[in-house]
Amino acid sequence: MARRLEPLTLANLDELPVPCRNCVFWELDPVAAKQADRTGDTGLEKEAWLSQLLLDWGTAGVVLYVDDEPAGYAVYAPAAYLPRIQAFPTAPVSPDAVVLATGRILPRYLGLGLGKILVQAVAKDVIKRGFRAVEAFGDSRWDGPSCVWPTISCAPSASASYGNTLATRACGWTCGPPSHGAVRWKPRWSG
Repeated sequence: MARRLEPLTLANLDELPVPCRNCVFWELDPVAAKQADRTGDTGLEKEAWLSQLLLDWGTAGVVLYVDDEPAGYAVYAPAAYLPRIQAFPTAPVSPDAVVLATGRILPRYLGLGLGKILVQAVAKDVIKRGFRAVEAFGDSRWDGPSCVWPTISCAPSASASYGNTLATRACGWTCGPPSHGAVRWKPRWSG
């Protein structure tokens, strides 16, 4: 089983699973997202967002392939590029953090450790760019794949509860004190 990671670009944006390809939950504020949904422009808005982010900041996501088939992805960026964050009561995000906005492992690839690979790829890029932490927003009512990560506990017994997407301890990350109520992960090796 050959695995490879590719940066999320306009060239492979169409390989994200439906409905993620056209989802603008994080990319637009709630009012703009509703308007884009009404006019059927969510796909164009996602492309415009990614294009601007690639120009301003560089890659903001990673797509994981298994045997040349898309198996999963993760999207991350500084909070300034994710306007939906301002709608959360726990905003704002710390200035030294990047937001791990969303991601998914396709069902047929669950249980293969691919979530760990994705999170490690994000961690490597975040550290390389000089950020000290990753923050994510969790949904305590999570009942399946969505635009928001499930809420997880930082207790050792719960660290594997959703290991297919956020393998925090297995990836060498420790849960730090919450920043404005958001879960905060910090690489152990960052000092």
